Amino acid sequence: MRLVALAPDAQGHIRAALQIEPAPGWITYWREAGESGIPPQLSVAPDSGITLQTIHFSVPKTITVGTIHEIGYDAPVTLPLDLKISGSRPAKLDLTAFIGLCKDICIPFQAELSVPLTDAGQSSTHEQALLDAADATLPEAPSGDFSIQDHALSADAKSLSLRLTLPEATGEAPMIYVTGPSGYVFFKQANAKRDGKNFAADIAIGKLPKDYEIKGKTWSILVVDGERAMETTLAFE
Repeated sequence: MRLVALAPDAQGHIRAALQIEPAPGWITYWREAGESGIPPQLSVAPDSGITLQTIHFSVPKTITVGTIHEIGYDAPVTLPLDLKISGSRPAKLDLTAFIGLCKDICIPFQAELSVPLTDAGQSSTHEQALLDAADATLPEAPSGDFSIQDHALSADAKSLSLRLTLPEATGEAPMIYVTGPSGYVFFKQANAKRDGKNFAADIAIGKLPKDYEIKGKTWSILVVDGERAMETTLAFE
C-alpha cells in the first residue's frame, strides 16, 4: 500500500489517495465486501487536527470464490480520499489502513502510513496526475441517459423493485449493488428485463437488522452497465 497526498489548499482541504496493489491471484474489497471479506477501514491520527471526510471507491466487480460471492478488486486500485484540516496546518499526514486480502485464505493487513504535507508549489505533478486518474475511475452521477426511474421496497421488505434508464439500448443485465445499513449489500437479481434503454429488476433483500425501520432511511445504489457506472441514493419515505 502507498499513501499519496497533495499540499492542503487555502481552505485546508487535502486531496489524497490510498493505493492498494494485491499480488497476482489475491483480491481486496469494496466498501461492502459481499458475503465475506473485510472492507477497507482508514483512520487518521486522532491528535493530528485532520479529519477524514470521504473515502471514494472505484467501480468494483463481483468475484466468485467457490460458492461465496465477494465484491472487490483483483487488480491494483486507488481510493481517492477527501481530508480537512480543522486547526493549524500539521507537518505530515499520518493514517492507519486496515484492509482484507484474500486468495485461498483471507488475511487482515494493517499498515501505518505517513507523508509530509509540502507547500503547494512543491506538489508533484506525478502525484496530481495519479489522483486525477483515480478520480476518473469513480462512478458518475445520475444523468439524463443513466438514472433511476423508480424504486419500491415490498411490504415484507424481501424485494426491492427497480426501474432504470441505461446508457445503451442493448446488452446484458447491468450489475447492481444496493448498500443498505452498514455491513449490508444486496445484488442478486430476479425478473430482470431489458427493453431498449429501459431496465427493470427485483433485487433480493436479505435479512435486515432486527426491528429495522426503513422509513426515512437512505440507501446507496451502484449500477454498472458496460463501460459506464453510475452511483446515487435511494430515499425511502
